[in-house]
Amino acid sequence: MPLTQFVIHNWYLFVALVVVLFLLVAAPLNQAIHGVRSVPVSQAVRMVNHDSALIIDVREPDEFRSGHIPNAINIPLGSLRSRMGEIEKFRDRPLVISCRTSQRSAKAAMALRRHDFRSVHILAGGILAWQNENLPTEK
Repeated sequence: MPLTQFVIHNWYLFVALVVVLFLLVAAPLNQAIHGVRSVPVSQAVRMVNHDSALIIDVREPDEFRSGHIPNAINIPLGSLRSRMGEIEKFRDRPLVISCRTSQRSAKAAMALRRHDFRSVHILAGGILAWQNENLPTEK
């Protein structure tokens, strides 16, 4: 069977392939377009120590209380928009956004970039990556 006939007879498989590829590429591409980068734990530590980066933890308060990065500010993703004024003074400082695994961080980082925060980064792997590196946490 020639390739064109295969494609015609199985068009739904190719549509599904295109959708899956789009979903895999869309989020990282959108982040790159808006200037949001993912940083490994080692770079986040360097940014905190040398660039006065601020860690914003977007997990829920009970998750935050179970253990968080020292000096992190807890602003849950669901209340980020309403609490944006609390971090307005940090607009020109590098921000490292953290959550459990970095899924919520991506959404928060995009929201912060839309509100003109200049240097917004996602902690790759979130608090789990931080803990895997045996770095300190606070309760």
